[in-house]
Amino acid sequence: MNILLLGSGGREHALAWKIAASPLVTRLFCAPGNAGIAREATCIALDVTDHAAVIDFCKANAIELVVVGPEAPLAAGIVDDLADAGIKAFGPTRKAAQLEGSKGFTKDLCKAHGIPTAAYERFSSPDDAKAYIRVQGAPIVVKADGLAAGKGVVVAMTLAEAEDAVDMMFGGGLGDAGVEVVVEDFMIGEEASFFVLCDGEHALALATAQDHKRAFDGDKGPNTGGMGAYSPAPVMTDAICKQAMERIIGPTLKAMKAMGAPFKGVLFAGLMITEDGPQLIEYNVRFGDPECQVLMMRMMSDIVPALLACVDGQLAHLTLRWFDEPALTVVMAAKGYPGAYEKGTRIAGLERAEKIPGVQIFHAGTMASGDWVLANGGRVLAVTASANTVAEAQRRAYEAIGVINWPEGFCRRDIGWQAVARERGGK
Repeated sequence: MNILLLGSGGREHALAWKIAASPLVTRLFCAPGNAGIAREATCIALDVTDHAAVIDFCKANAIELVVVGPEAPLAAGIVDDLADAGIKAFGPTRKAAQLEGSKGFTKDLCKAHGIPTAAYERFSSPDDAKAYIRVQGAPIVVKADGLAAGKGVVVAMTLAEAEDAVDMMFGGGLGDAGVEVVVEDFMIGEEASFFVLCDGEHALALATAQDHKRAFDGDKGPNTGGMGAYSPAPVMTDAICKQAMERIIGPTLKAMKAMGAPFKGVLFAGLMITEDGPQLIEYNVRFGDPECQVLMMRMMSDIVPALLACVDGQLAHLTLRWFDEPALTVVMAAKGYPGAYEKGTRIAGLERAEKIPGVQIFHAGTMASGDWVLANGGRVLAVTASANTVAEAQRRAYEAIGVINWPEGFCRRDIGWQAVARERGGK
């Protein structure tokens, strides 16, 4: 098969690496790609927001499957337009992508179908939102309704923080994403990432993962797109996974099908594991980044038949095999991220770092310039390792980071601390 992958981040490099390993693939293209993806696929300068151009490329290059990495093209209806042109695409339709594209849509769906999630209200006026917040008290969570690249959620520990978040969102700080906000109760528990493949009717759970959202060690600092992850997540026991499938995923798929928007693709449930079991924090309609990196490291099966089974409605006949060894990834970001940061700085030592056993480096915000790899984004590298234990995977990842010469970058030094503590007999 000829396959086209859309995207340019660490998630897409991990997907490209895994797809390229499939014996079913004749040619793999990626638009626009990055310096790392160029090792796995032919990168092409294609504007993914220009759906007609994407369709023309697919027809000219006999593309039989398009794999959509990021959420924005899904919300813009790229899968609908490809399907209308007779081209198979992995990912949800525009209507189904509302599960990520609108926090309010998802919260209303949960309320209507008894799916466990935090109590909430929706607001289109800052004054009404603030009045509600003052009654509810802090801590409280303020979310922009629309897509905000992982920056649309503020966990406010004080009333002042919550009111500032409301002002920022309604004041245009997140563009159109903040035209409406959702204010919801603060949940107590441990977060985990739960991924399922869906074909509109059936769901197949993938390996579990846990990520680190805060920028700095000790879960301090601003929320980011994710500074590291590991798989499996010890908090996601078999019993918790079963509850998540029965109480959250199953009712969601049933509801989406009933409203004429069957969900196909990968559904990523951000869960809070509470005393009452798993509760839905929010849905994403694509692989997480950096969770995708650790999932691809652990997936033993060929991914291409799984992607096709989702598109073709054949997931009931599919099983996936996983390596038992845990995987861990540490994100190296440009200094200043998630705020302002410098682009174009040089990165050296990547080849030496990848010679460490069990290490694979996935590129996120990189570009090639002659023989050099340059930083070209906020999150730049995902240094990933697998080993017999989380502690050993963590050691390998940080050993690789020690070899990489990039003074303008930084990373957290405690990725995987919860899992390492559990391995050592802690809580």
